[in-house]
Amino acid sequence: MQKRTEIRFILILTLLVLPVISCGRKNESTVSRTGYFFDTVVTLKLTAENADSLADEIFDMCAGYEDIFSAKKEGSELWEIDHRSSNTLQVSDEMAELIQRGLYYNELSGGAFSITSLPLSELWSVTSDDPHVPEGSLIAEALESVDDSRVHIEGNVLSFESDDTKIDLGAITKGYISMKICGFLKERGCTSACINLGGNVSLVGGREDGKEWNIGLQRPFAARGELLTSVKKKDGCVISAGCYERYFEADGRLYHHIMDPATGYPAESGLNMVTVIGDDDVEGDALSTVGMVLGKEAFTELLSENEIDVRVIFADNENEISYYPE
Repeated sequence: MQKRTEIRFILILTLLVLPVISCGRKNESTVSRTGYFFDTVVTLKLTAENADSLADEIFDMCAGYEDIFSAKKEGSELWEIDHRSSNTLQVSDEMAELIQRGLYYNELSGGAFSITSLPLSELWSVTSDDPHVPEGSLIAEALESVDDSRVHIEGNVLSFESDDTKIDLGAITKGYISMKICGFLKERGCTSACINLGGNVSLVGGREDGKEWNIGLQRPFAARGELLTSVKKKDGCVISAGCYERYFEADGRLYHHIMDPATGYPAESGLNMVTVIGDDDVEGDALSTVGMVLGKEAFTELLSENEIDVRVIFADNENEISYYPE
């Protein structure tokens, strides 16, 4: 068995790590920071007055959100939900908002996106020290717990129809956090920022010189830093999902971490990567996963039928690129 569990950046921001430098506006400076939250590297580059203190506040925000949304951190709000003693709970505003959005994308995608797939992720344990293909009977048993229709949120009241339903918001948490960080920075007068949460890139304005950011997309299964293509953008987000970050190989087959809620197995859609370029970080995070599960044809039909205003870059199993809209 060959195992690949290292965390790679899906997206690479050119010229991201820079020393503190002076900028054109009086009292503004540009700073770059790196931290580690949500089991991934978080990098910041921002231009603003008091940029250092803003970066400190952002990392404090990340730590606070980890205490809310981590499914693995004992004592977090989500951990407490999944280890509940009652099927009716009062939850924070942040948790209620993100669960509501997760349920929306489950309905939009016809179940291709699910916030109740934690039993599958735990069973497969793709990033464990000894990943292996589970027995079919165990997969079938775990699938019985994957059903978002058993989860209800009304205001701040979260309720479950089944004791064995567990929630994992990992497929949209980073998008939610980057959205909140961008909102915070705009409120504080930041004129230029790039937030990279392990491959989820969110942008405030352009670079400090006013030009567009240049976001490089990592070529799947290639050496780190080898690019597939790049995207130029101001504001908004560039968010990817791929099968090459966390995976293992067994009997000549690759098994990755993006589960298909319909089968209980890693998604087999003919794609190595889906990159969504848009203005809503949560939407981009959710849709990139949906694209990996549905495949290009079904996913583009969903986008067209629902008039979802995003651009998409697909990399198929041969790393051939295609686009939506074409």
